[in-house]
Amino acid sequence: MRSAASRCSGSMLSTVLAVIFLISGALAQAPTTGTPATSPGANDQTPPGQQQAAPGGNEVPQSPAAGQEPVSPEPGTNDQGSMFVFKRQVEEVVLHATVVDEQRRLVTGLERGTFTVLDAGVPQAITSFRREDVPVAMGIVIDNSGSMREKREKINQAVLNLIRASNPQDQIFVVNFGQDPYLDQDFTSDVKLLQAALHQVSAKGSTALYDAIVASAVHLASSPLDKKVLLVITDGQDNMSQETLLEASHRLQQANGPTLYAVGLLGSGLEGPGREALQRLAERSGGVSYFPETLDQVDNITRTVAHDIRSQYMIAYKPRNQNVKPGYQSVRVEAHAPGYNKLTVRTRTGYYPSAPSH
Repeated sequence: MRSAASRCSGSMLSTVLAVIFLISGALAQAPTTGTPATSPGANDQTPPGQQQAAPGGNEVPQSPAAGQEPVSPEPGTNDQGSMFVFKRQVEEVVLHATVVDEQRRLVTGLERGTFTVLDAGVPQAITSFRREDVPVAMGIVIDNSGSMREKREKINQAVLNLIRASNPQDQIFVVNFGQDPYLDQDFTSDVKLLQAALHQVSAKGSTALYDAIVASAVHLASSPLDKKVLLVITDGQDNMSQETLLEASHRLQQANGPTLYAVGLLGSGLEGPGREALQRLAERSGGVSYFPETLDQVDNITRTVAHDIRSQYMIAYKPRNQNVKPGYQSVRVEAHAPGYNKLTVRTRTGYYPSAPSH
């Protein structure tokens, strides 16, 4: 496989190396170039010039983009305040919710009192509430396997339309994946850099979808922005990952994890279990899965996703029972407002609490 570093054009940043995300549930400092990189059950070699992921819970250090200031958390504010990034205690749960009416139309402008949050069936007191367009940390994760070769031009254009519709303060990275996922552009708001990364196409190899999702979710967690999104586009079901569907779902459902939007291109082997896997990952994270019949529909889908992201509510609460035993906690959010017979709230279905700090 070609090194991601060798695929970077001269117009891209010389200080940013494309990083291969090898398979593990966490990222750590890489060994020196040329050292074999291993993960549980694997003996794959790290391509020259690449950093590798390894167990340990720390992310591989990334070189900052030229001209990009380091992002650090800032104190939070009350409702409708101007700050977007918060220093939160680990026990606070943050939900990003989309509300639709009976005709599936987005409903915006609802007040805090409209919402009821149930954690493990217990009503919770909402501690923070927002309904404005806030900056998003977004990972764009695109299948780079052989079957995608003829599809990438239209896919790339659709993704660029989403990027251009984003908040100028969004921070976006691009991962292209086949047998291995490559970070071809780290967090940036520069459309030209993102466009260049989308065109780093090799279009060969297998489909390690779950590995790409897990590694991208781990990388996304390094952003200080509260709102996190993954957009995953693939035309085939996983046939290479060491991570499982269960492990990918578990990673997405970490406390304050990302919302996943999935686009599954039909007609290339994405049937049955593959389709169900994308539906499961999206639904449990509070996102949506789309299965267009033609490539021409993808552009409308990415525009819909952009609108959905821009129209969400942020709802935060501190679970009443802070001593709950470790394990999955179910969440349900309801909304009731005058003038609406029925409102449906789409958000994550639950989470795994963070380990307590000592």
